[in-house]
Amino acid sequence: MDAVIVKYNAGNIQSVLYALERIGKTAVVTDDHAMIRSARRVIFPGVGEASSAMRYLRERKLDETIRKLRQPVLGICLGMQLMCEYSEENDTTCLGIFEEKVRKFDNSLLRVKVPQIGWNNIFDLKSELFESVPQESYCYFVHGYYASVGRHTIATTEYTLPYSSALQKGNFYGVQFHPEKSAGVGEQILKNFLSLK
Repeated sequence: MDAVIVKYNAGNIQSVLYALERIGKTAVVTDDHAMIRSARRVIFPGVGEASSAMRYLRERKLDETIRKLRQPVLGICLGMQLMCEYSEENDTTCLGIFEEKVRKFDNSLLRVKVPQIGWNNIFDLKSELFESVPQESYCYFVHGYYASVGRHTIATTEYTLPYSSALQKGNFYGVQFHPEKSAGVGEQILKNFLSLK
């Protein structure tokens, strides 16, 4: 087993499993605290809504378990947002791993579509998570909320404004895009994550 995927009420778990299979890796989907704590790598995926996801995590005390993990942890999309301090999505207090606030895109001035759906590039890459990933690589995004650029930013994307497309603090990593849907670039990022010490 190469990783544990945290099971909670957010979608996209099957897509992550398929992506891992494509690169010859295996994972177990679980909400068992002992299995999560003992795993070599933990993936925290997510497609959904922040407040209901956090309520589910708190009810099962998964929030406490996730915060205390010492192995590499990768949050994907909503998973990354939930690792921040706070989300404007239904006024949600999140896990507080990254000292960032998650805000809603304001399309009132620039008339862009919200949510952002589709391919966009990532740049200013600053972490071993992006080993062998070229600057300006394109990844697949689906989101209406974003984390600002800050001290934990390890990749940036622009959509109405520059924002964090990836964050890192110690053993915790988060990506706003979907590596499992980002073709060869996403596969490389998943391989890099699974090789982290």
